[in-house]
Amino acid sequence: MNSSSNENLYWLLDNAFRRNPDGMALDLAGSGANWTYRDLLNCSAQLAQRLLETGVTPGARVLVQVEKSPEAVALYLGCLRIGGVFVPINTAYTDPEVDYFLADAEPALFICRAEDEARHKERVTACAVLSLSTQAGGSLLTGLDSSQTPDICHRQGSDLAAILYTSGTTGRSKGAMLSHQNLSLSAVTLIDYWGWQGDDVLLHALPIFHVHGLFVALHCAMLTATPMIFLAGFDARRVVEVLPQATVMMGVPTFYTRLLASPELNREVCGGMRLFISGSAPLTEQTFADWEAKTGQRILERYGMSETMMNTSNPLIGDRVPGTVGYPLPGVQVRVADEAGEILPSGQVGVLEVKGPNVFSGYWRMPEKTATEFRTDGFFITGDLASQDESGRVTLVGRAKDLVISGGYNVYPKEVESLLDAMPTVRESAVIGVPHPDFGEAVVAVVVPSADEVDLPSVEAALAGQLARFKQPKRVCNLPELPRNAMGKVQKKLLREQFSHLFESGSS
Repeated sequence: MNSSSNENLYWLLDNAFRRNPDGMALDLAGSGANWTYRDLLNCSAQLAQRLLETGVTPGARVLVQVEKSPEAVALYLGCLRIGGVFVPINTAYTDPEVDYFLADAEPALFICRAEDEARHKERVTACAVLSLSTQAGGSLLTGLDSSQTPDICHRQGSDLAAILYTSGTTGRSKGAMLSHQNLSLSAVTLIDYWGWQGDDVLLHALPIFHVHGLFVALHCAMLTATPMIFLAGFDARRVVEVLPQATVMMGVPTFYTRLLASPELNREVCGGMRLFISGSAPLTEQTFADWEAKTGQRILERYGMSETMMNTSNPLIGDRVPGTVGYPLPGVQVRVADEAGEILPSGQVGVLEVKGPNVFSGYWRMPEKTATEFRTDGFFITGDLASQDESGRVTLVGRAKDLVISGGYNVYPKEVESLLDAMPTVRESAVIGVPHPDFGEAVVAVVVPSADEVDLPSVEAALAGQLARFKQPKRVCNLPELPRNAMGKVQKKLLREQFSHLFESGSS
């Protein structure tokens, strides 16, 4: 059913693509054949038909663990087209981690990398397994038929479009349920707020299993049918090379710290850039100042979550204050409250709460958890500590939860601690995040050894193959006892203070 009443996000994307079918969509910067919007239309339609043939029905989940590629973008679009629920997961996740998502999401189909297909087909029995490859042997891309174009599935705005798994501090990863309306309205708001222009070119070096790269970046470009310089990953040298061809870049703070270390980065290289945007983790005031001094550009910092997309942003026109995340976006309500939910006066620090069409409906199959995360008036409790001045500008001052954000990725301490505690050489452990000049925060394991001191190589050996590399500790610190309060709870705040200088220049 194709009509203007269709609230499927793909309906908007399809219309945008058809207005500029021969326009550049994905510029692979010399690493392969570029894709036009016509190419995206055609490939996504063919992949949509293949998904239907494998049994994906409206509302069925499609679990995806593939490398970044044009085909991966087309797969996402094809899934939207037929009303499937797209569930991307980090390519660094190990088999035990993947098993959790398979059990929790109960997908109709698991799409993996070609090199993993045979292994997963042997061990995964709950659903079909295919790879996103042109190789024979059951690949999703084998034998695509261009003669069949499935209709765009009719969806309500409240229908589920995607599940993004986000780490917490009390339990396994939670699936944030995002609707077609969450995704479409958030994108339209950002395009307007950030002044997206018809001649903008987005430099896209982010992963596409994460809100930032998959939804924020892709949607801004695709809903305006403007080009993307589509890099497989972030490499500072390569980014500097292609910056003169771009006008907008979205990145995590780690991108900016690594680019600042590049001797080739200068004002001339950035002369054609309209906007540098940073998110996914806090940007330090020093990085903000250093970037402006070296490039003449002021980074626009914004704040969002997997559960809410974007909540606030520094202004496009106006003062971008370092250390702040700007003002609530149009349609988004923001307030600061105490633990009991009482709204605090301007300037006081409390827990940030948000409400708006960007906010998810809840956690997949976790109604009790969902209920505890929302106030009775519909505000979502972010768990982030913040203050808001009289003008409405928001400043984040920390996290009420112990979540570690390293290089823009969430690390769930309890998951790491469980594996550390299973080591015979470890009596108990506490995992914390401490400041790191490159990653924003580094994962640090504070351990009480059973006998001899525990070193980093032994921890790396124990965790290899069990945890994604970004979750593994970058330093191990030994203590005779962990600090605890009167109730026996480990005081991680004291540990973070004690080890806050681990990665400062000159520290041992």
